[in-house]
Amino acid sequence: MNETTMLPFTHASFQQHLSAHRLMGSRCAACGAMHLPPRAICPACRSAQMTWVEFSGRGRLAGFTSVFIPPTVMAQAGYGRENPYLSGVVELEEGPKISARLLGLDAAHPEGISIGQPLVVDFIDQGDGEKRSTVLAFRPLS
Repeated sequence: MNETTMLPFTHASFQQHLSAHRLMGSRCAACGAMHLPPRAICPACRSAQMTWVEFSGRGRLAGFTSVFIPPTVMAQAGYGRENPYLSGVVELEEGPKISARLLGLDAAHPEGISIGQPLVVDFIDQGDGEKRSTVLAFRPLS
């Protein structure tokens, strides 16, 4: 067994994979359903026979919003009415959808963003030491 197969299906494990710049989710051994973020129990068939799976990181934009009034942590990072950021839902090639930050697109001019445009995973490392964390993001596929 490798380290990944031994990790529990928790938010902490998901964050550990993000910190390693890996997009990991779970697959149900009983019905084959894939979940991101990972689930310990399959919502489709209620099986607990889950395995870790690494996603390709490629997908398409399913929806998005420009955020002009941010939560405190984003305001502290410099976002706000004059500097909005994008949050979106990405449908991965493997099927699951996940919410993430969108990079490389113009949040101030969302009319130039197209639903369905191809995206690829990216990871935002922030903070230092014990406060270091990694945020999931996607950017346009070049």
